[in-house]
Amino acid sequence: MRRTIVQLVGSPVDEFHAELSRLYARASAEALATRHVVRFAYVAPGGTWQFPDSLDAGSLADADPLSATAGIARLAEMRPDVVLPQMFCLPGMTSYRALLELLGLPFLGNTAKVMANTADKAVARALVAARGVAVPAGQLVSRVDEVQLPLPLVVKPARTDNSVGVSLVTEHGELATAIAQAAGHCADVLAETFVPLGREVRCGVLDIDGRPVCLPLEEYALDAQIRLPADKLGRSGSGELRLTAGDGGRAWIVEPGDPIEAAVFEAARTCFSALGCRHYGLFDFRIDPDGKPWFLEAGPYCSFAPSSVIAKMAAAQGCSVLDLFDTLCGEARIAA
Repeated sequence: MRRTIVQLVGSPVDEFHAELSRLYARASAEALATRHVVRFAYVAPGGTWQFPDSLDAGSLADADPLSATAGIARLAEMRPDVVLPQMFCLPGMTSYRALLELLGLPFLGNTAKVMANTADKAVARALVAARGVAVPAGQLVSRVDEVQLPLPLVVKPARTDNSVGVSLVTEHGELATAIAQAAGHCADVLAETFVPLGREVRCGVLDIDGRPVCLPLEEYALDAQIRLPADKLGRSGSGELRLTAGDGGRAWIVEPGDPIEAAVFEAARTCFSALGCRHYGLFDFRIDPDGKPWFLEAGPYCSFAPSSVIAKMAAAQGCSVLDLFDTLCGEARIAA
């Protein structure tokens, strides 16, 4: 079934988030365009809109910039079969999805409310803990004298991605620096009890026939005791942004029937429901040395690029990006 897709790309916030968005959206468009018609609505840093033919630098330079009012009107007039949100800054994950809801444009992925709740790590922790999922002890802090938890602690901004601003604190003298570093990225700083490393995995969940279905787990190798920004993103020799999580076999699909699978699947399904996810969800867990999974955070988005985590998990079951996209469109009753 051939659909017209509009990819909502870019970031009004900064060039880093816009570049990250373009990185995923280009790969997604290349994969999906073999079966569907893919168009682009691009929000540039500062908030102007463009409607380029593609996402290369030349096409973006040639596309006329429009005001937000004109850009939103143009998007509404396009009336695609489905919009695919590809924005990773906080407004992109929340306000711009809310805009799609207000315009009545069908889109694949979680709602603005779900994205807002999961983008705030303190809120996401509280929601899943209320449903019985194990979470590390944690508190919001702004000063060292507010910290009531014993060391070691993981200190991180409550609303950032890609491990930005995250520190592992093992000595009391390191707390002030860690809190200040996290506060430089977000006013709310979360301190969590450090879960000793056994393993670290992610679990993708799809909404199939009205029930959450878990995909094969992906596991990460950790040189340090926590994942840091360099474990996720880096730059090529030419300076282009690139994904590093899979470099040198540092991430792999866990074999079916692994001893941790059942417990992680149960926790992930509960997280999916507790957070109100739809279509798909993605959840990170720390496995302690005793094999118990602890919820770390939710990242309920999928770019439908072959390199995106949910796509790789689905591919391990023989489901291509195209088939994954079409299956979820069908489950969401998004017709051509």
